[in-house]
Amino acid sequence: MATRREVLNILCSAAKKCYDDVEARQIAKMILMAKGQLSRNDIIVEPNREVDIDDLDDIVAQLRSWQPVQYIIGRADFMDMELEVSDAVLIPRPETEELVMWVAEECAPGSRILDVGTGSGCIAIGVARSVSDAKVSAIDISDAALAVARRNGERYAPMVEFVRGDALSAFDALFDEKFDVVVSNPPYIPQQDIALMRPNVVDYEPHMALFVPDNDPLIFYRSIARTSRRLLNTRGRLYFEIYELLADEMRDMLLAEGYVDVTVREDFRGKQRMICAKIG
Repeated sequence: MATRREVLNILCSAAKKCYDDVEARQIAKMILMAKGQLSRNDIIVEPNREVDIDDLDDIVAQLRSWQPVQYIIGRADFMDMELEVSDAVLIPRPETEELVMWVAEECAPGSRILDVGTGSGCIAIGVARSVSDAKVSAIDISDAALAVARRNGERYAPMVEFVRGDALSAFDALFDEKFDVVVSNPPYIPQQDIALMRPNVVDYEPHMALFVPDNDPLIFYRSIARTSRRLLNTRGRLYFEIYELLADEMRDMLLAEGYVDVTVREDFRGKQRMICAKIG
């Protein structure tokens, strides 16, 4: 049986085939902690203690083939949670946490909120935990994604309602009541940008949740905006995570669809990644 230090070095060496030294070491530690049921302190204080990881060879092969660490360990950090993830859902990103915080800071207690294209459920669950007495629903077209979202909801926010629905259809027919807020992180990356992306994203994360046609990159945003006009209350708000290269086009589209007070926000990297618009 290998020691914690030896396993860490094996994992780090495998990860370096795809990532720089710093990222490779972070990934190796994440896997060792998850698979060995260890804390960071365990690795630092007792590096020479033995650890048994049965599937170490499989993990090494997965790392060398660019499989995302979150899929290897089956979970991803989001806000103060460890959410279940699989290749049926996108891996939650830090910028999506910022979107959740923006929604939460502007929502009154008891607001009725809809998350369109929920994936892992990260937005719906994050908002439900951040807005007191919020009534949160979420839709997704993928049954496999909904299964993951429901398990995350059961653990962290049992009050969230998950429903099968298509962002490109009239999903307002799924609900009897109107909403104060609609929020979404829909597919937005043009197909032409695939060549610019790393294999850990392109080869593993669900394409249906990532990519849009080059000739209509706003297809999901436009559909959600149009349906949301029927679904939102007076003075209701629509929030999106957006592609930073299409911020101006998003603003113009929302104004053309009849929304007002369109506001774009930058994420922690200084990129225009979030937008909010109000019912006119």
